[in-house]
Amino acid sequence: MTVLPTELEVVEQGAPPAKAGGAPGARPLRVLTRDPGALLAGGYILLIVLMALFAPLIVRLSGWGPYDFDQQAIDPDLAGMPLGGWGGAGGDHWFGVEPGSGRDIFARIVYGARVSMLIALSATALTTLLGVVLGMLAGYLGGRVDWVISRVMDFLMAFPALIFMIAILSALPVGSRSVTLVVVISLFGWPYLARVVRGQTMSLAQREFVEAARASGAGSATIVFREILPNLRSTIIVLTTLAIPGYIGTEAGLSFLGVGVVPPTPSWGQMIASSVNWYTVVPTYFAIPGAFLFLLVLSFTVLGDRLRAVLDPGGPR
Repeated sequence: MTVLPTELEVVEQGAPPAKAGGAPGARPLRVLTRDPGALLAGGYILLIVLMALFAPLIVRLSGWGPYDFDQQAIDPDLAGMPLGGWGGAGGDHWFGVEPGSGRDIFARIVYGARVSMLIALSATALTTLLGVVLGMLAGYLGGRVDWVISRVMDFLMAFPALIFMIAILSALPVGSRSVTLVVVISLFGWPYLARVVRGQTMSLAQREFVEAARASGAGSATIVFREILPNLRSTIIVLTTLAIPGYIGTEAGLSFLGVGVVPPTPSWGQMIASSVNWYTVVPTYFAIPGAFLFLLVLSFTVLGDRLRAVLDPGGPR
């Protein structure tokens, strides 16, 4: 679900800061392109991204939209069981149809990818922005600013995040649910990144190049964004990549529990929830969205692990 502190602490404890002005360059990319695991993970992620971007074109080619009902593909005398084997899969419906409704599973998988990626990437972007800015402010300014931000982080990290997400989303209106999901996920996600950034900023603030910048008359904003931030890029890239699968899982879990994406908007977690009553008679209805979700989370996790190994070769494994 959400990114656990232990996942982030690995980077915080073992990632030595880069040299001033350093940035991930061509070498990490070359290493990743020679890694079969990273290539497979990146290829699957690219496939899902393209699927999300071109969802309208893809479903037009398949012939069925995510909200179209095909009553001819189900048997009303058998509670809406799909006609034919493999859940009704065939030339008309590539992945079969949903039992009871006759909606095309392939079209809903494609549009579900758009929902999952949009929410996960938006939550990651907002979490990264909040975590980096507040973490650097706390680590560089120290004093009361550090105390206030640290207490807010401790307060939010003390909550069982999933339970409070369910409670908050249940109490809020269902309008603009995707935006609400992004805000709620980010609210509980940013402290973990901010804690890592704060710790590394405190260390970098004592380095020689920062002292030289102060001696030359550079202001605080210049030091933070031109001297410290570039040295955090490797850490931010790794943590961001590791956070995305957590947020994909969080969105799917909340949708599974009925407080996430609202029907009839497609969502992989929502599809898995709907398939629970059918998995013994139509196992493909459960297996297909489950496989797409599992492979996407696995791909981001593998890619994040490979990035951590390349960008932080001296860190723990």
